[in-house]
Amino acid sequence: MVKFIHAADLHLDSPFKSRSKMPSNIVNALMNSTFVAAKRMFDYAIENKVDFVILSGDVFDADNRSLKSEIFLKEQFERLENHGIFTYMIHGNHDPVVEGVKTSWPSTVKVFRENVETYQAMSESGENVFIHGFSYYQDESYESKLDHYPTNTRNDGIHIGLLHGTYSKSVRDVGRYTEFTLEDLNSKLYHYWALGHIHMRQTLSEMPLINYSGNIQGRHVNESGEKGFLLVEGDSIKLRSKFVPVQDILFESYELDVTSVDRMDLYQEVTKFKNKLRADGRQIIKLSAFYDGDEDISSTELFEVIHLLQEDETDIDNFIWVDEMKLEYKDVERNALINDIKGSFGNNDAIYKESLNTLYMDPKVNRYLPDIEHIDREKLFELGEEKLKLLMRK
Repeated sequence: MVKFIHAADLHLDSPFKSRSKMPSNIVNALMNSTFVAAKRMFDYAIENKVDFVILSGDVFDADNRSLKSEIFLKEQFERLENHGIFTYMIHGNHDPVVEGVKTSWPSTVKVFRENVETYQAMSESGENVFIHGFSYYQDESYESKLDHYPTNTRNDGIHIGLLHGTYSKSVRDVGRYTEFTLEDLNSKLYHYWALGHIHMRQTLSEMPLINYSGNIQGRHVNESGEKGFLLVEGDSIKLRSKFVPVQDILFESYELDVTSVDRMDLYQEVTKFKNKLRADGRQIIKLSAFYDGDEDISSTELFEVIHLLQEDETDIDNFIWVDEMKLEYKDVERNALINDIKGSFGNNDAIYKESLNTLYMDPKVNRYLPDIEHIDREKLFELGEEKLKLLMRK
């Protein structure tokens, strides 16, 4: 039996997007979130006594990685070393191996160079494991080296391939580095492929098991949902993977039905919704609010509501930051027609007088009406609008 962690795309020191309008507590939490997520992963590795950890590229966010990220990672590797846990790491398109960058890692950290290499490991149970891979070098664009991976023809243990690249059938809008097909990978007869580069967790094949682990911390609303790593266990007959979430901040999109677009009511409804979300931890959210009524709210008033919802999260540790909020009307055509009628005829005195005279000329109706001089024009308009809405719903 073998037990290991497969992770990728840690992007330590990631710059993140759209944080200029955020309060300092949220900006600081964002900038530290990749470190928190990585620390949780290394804690898990130690607590669960894995045989080794695999990092499939883009551990750093750029080739000029910060001193903070290097010191952090070295400390984590040393913790693994103290527990007899090895690390196998390749560099990807965001953190290629660059001449002049020489970090001294513990002896238990094996970094693949620019040519395909193979390291041999042994599990706690004594099973031989062969780990194959290469790192991107100097340039973030790199040619495929799949042909250089050795083929497993001896059936003498578990073979694992590390690769930072793009599945040829992927429809995601990402840089297409080292494109591969399933046929390419299957031809090597490996038991597991630990893929990096795509920030969405996905399984490309069950036999052999071919996985993207996704990134460990989302960086914007397009990287939504839980993020983490894969725990892989099994033997040369069958390997199984289990997702373990470790993100510090969740990016998510939500939909909410609201009963009013009065700015006070809207603010209170969204605030109540935010407070329900806090039980799931820190979040940065994109919210679509749906309204089925006939009232309207100006863009200025909506902006005021959003600004106050954001201001409320200042100095809140367990924040729910509304990064974007859109208000959508369920019956756009009906509301547009009513607003058009009100805008075109609401202040037209001639049409008002003509309509009123027609109403009072009807003997079946006029006996129920007050004296014409006591008519409240605004109330009459409100009654007419309600009648129009009722007719349009039929």
